[in-house]
Amino acid sequence: MPLSGHQLKCTPHKDNTVPARKVIISCAITGSIHTPSMSPHLPVTAAEIAESALGAAEAGAAIVHLHARNPIDGRPDQSPEAFEPFLRVIKQRSDVVVNLTTGGSPYMTVEERIKPAAVWKPEVASLNMGSMNFGLFPMLKRYKEFKYDWEPAMLEGSHDLVFRNSFKDIRYALETLNSTGARYEFECYDTSHLYNLHYFWTEGLVKAPLFIQTVFGLLGGIGSHQEDVMHMKRTADRLFGDNYRWSVLGAGRAQMPVRGGHRR
Repeated sequence: MPLSGHQLKCTPHKDNTVPARKVIISCAITGSIHTPSMSPHLPVTAAEIAESALGAAEAGAAIVHLHARNPIDGRPDQSPEAFEPFLRVIKQRSDVVVNLTTGGSPYMTVEERIKPAAVWKPEVASLNMGSMNFGLFPMLKRYKEFKYDWEPAMLEGSHDLVFRNSFKDIRYALETLNSTGARYEFECYDTSHLYNLHYFWTEGLVKAPLFIQTVFGLLGGIGSHQEDVMHMKRTADRLFGDNYRWSVLGAGRAQMPVRGGHRR
């Protein structure tokens, strides 16, 4: 067909666009580190936790990471009964993937911490991969007034707090939860935790692909500088090759600057 005296040449368009990689967004709804006096928006009751989880799912989160709290004073509560009311609502109203904490609170025993996941058998359970100092006391410089006595006591007590996750503890958690069919979000706060995970992988207690949540900026773990982030990524690449999926979590003010991989 002529066009301005010339034959129009039509050549097939070659699309060199690289397909967008899907990013897994996890949302930690209430956690156990922050206390009610730090924000009036912290979900505490079962209704508040369920509402926040459903809102996160509607906003695009694929996974909701769930802790429970005492509805009276907001302290962490790792009894399976505390999880039931919001789990029921979330499962009735959404297909979001549920991730139950086995971290609970650093002041709890591993037996206490894994009970909710053992009872409710979620799709995913978090698993801390090593013992560490867990310094929350710097927050006492920012917050001076508290509603409940347990809040400043918990923060002050972290001066002498070791969050215990021994090889025996980790093995106990895995041997208890593997039979439920749960997959894991492996929380790694330092490179040593990656090596611990590699040990359990080579032992056959965990299966690839491994979902590794690298955590930055909490006092006692690795820092949040971009070089720290890349050091964790290089170490994970070397240890696991293509057998893992990488996610990042920046604590507090490090949340936004830390970049890379999937996000929580």
